[in-house]
Amino acid sequence: MLIGVPAEIKTDEYRVAMTPAGVRELVDRGHEVVVQAGAGEGSAIADGHYAAQGARIVPDAAAVFAEAEMIVKVKEPQPEEVARLEPRHVLFTYLHLAPAPELTQGLMRSGATCIAYETVEDTRGRLPLLAPMSEVAGKLATQSGAFMLEKPLGGRGTLLGGVPGVAAGRVMVIGGGVVGLNAAIVAIGMGAEVYVLDRDIDRLREVEVLLDGQASTVYSSTLGIEQLLPQVDLVIGAVLVQGARAPRLINREQLGLMRPNAVLVDVAIDQGGCFETSRPTTHSAPTYEVDGITHYCVANMPGAVPITSTYALTNATMPYVLRLADEGVHAALARDPGLMRGLNVAAGQVTYAPVARDQDLEATAPAEALARTPARA
Repeated sequence: MLIGVPAEIKTDEYRVAMTPAGVRELVDRGHEVVVQAGAGEGSAIADGHYAAQGARIVPDAAAVFAEAEMIVKVKEPQPEEVARLEPRHVLFTYLHLAPAPELTQGLMRSGATCIAYETVEDTRGRLPLLAPMSEVAGKLATQSGAFMLEKPLGGRGTLLGGVPGVAAGRVMVIGGGVVGLNAAIVAIGMGAEVYVLDRDIDRLREVEVLLDGQASTVYSSTLGIEQLLPQVDLVIGAVLVQGARAPRLINREQLGLMRPNAVLVDVAIDQGGCFETSRPTTHSAPTYEVDGITHYCVANMPGAVPITSTYALTNATMPYVLRLADEGVHAALARDPGLMRGLNVAAGQVTYAPVARDQDLEATAPAEALARTPARA
């Protein structure tokens, strides 16, 4: 199979979807890899590093899409990339389609077979391709929120860790999954007083153990959130409904309960955001203010630390890339129900039910849609 790696073009995105180690693995198995010139520069990977492992460097994205059978990316395709997709293509990347009907329609029109990292499952129902970026995003959420609390950046002027004689700042983390756990770990490390909220009591028990009792666990309810909002300096939204739009947990009226110049960090922004007042921002312009509350809603948070993120992501994705290339897409998906769960669009149809539900579309059974796509070696 011929695999293509284009440069990421989303604003402030510095990651790349494959490392030289991945190229080597594919080439050693008899596959071809084309990499767009400069694709790895943001992650400190030079073209020569790819070429040394057998990749062919091509000048632009047009050449990548023209040659490749499978396109491997990091972020969802931008409009000019969608326009290059054809029915012969397999696209393997983060998609986050639930809050993006225009992207969904574009992928349907393309006829391409589109597999989303974020909905691939392992044998235990976990999300192995989302987890590494959730770990990075969780840690960055606290780090970024602490920075935005500084007065010159519009924050309250609170140091999360406090100092002797001055109380530590307070952090509320809504969601006890991978993002929330990592956000709490960093907040505890900074010396903050931490509250972790979730609706799953068993998960709260696990968090209690994993954090060695250093955070307070709270059942997540509207009243519980409202009671904590006046007390905290930083709120981190870390909820996930797999493949679907994030639930809205804090509305605009509830911002009035918060301390002036407190900070909201919405890690769920890729799935539409979990605060009513959230809208996507970029690393170049990461924040905005609503009713005296700073909002940090960067839609590709791990892109700020691309060296860490690129290697963490590709460690997780490469086994799947290899299987898709070695076995062929039809056979690989048919053999692995968890990988089949990653199929979001095929043969012009939405195959992932939560996306179809959020966009009032009819979902087609993945195997049925896949049977209509071109057979690939």
